[in-house]
Amino acid sequence: MANTKTAQKQIRSSYRKWLRNRYVRGQMRGAVRQVRQAIANGDAELAQSLLPQVMSQLDKAAKKDIIHKNKAARLKSRITRQINDLQKSA
Repeated sequence: MANTKTAQKQIRSSYRKWLRNRYVRGQMRGAVRQVRQAIANGDAELAQSLLPQVMSQLDKAAKKDIIHKNKAARLKSRITRQINDLQKSA
């Protein structure tokens, strides 16, 4: 347990950050999961319509340093490529 007031305040602050990060990470993962499910089902139209939401969630998470900016770029690139491949095959 923290002994000083500043240490106690840091615990409260880190808890609030943890809650925020957890929420944003969950929103991001949910959006990515939805678009991956659409791709797996072969629904290119649904995947394409979900793409802006996924891009936004990934950018927000990267901006808040919840995920690394390169990870966000990598995920966006992979999802976009999968959707494009799905549209070409259809």
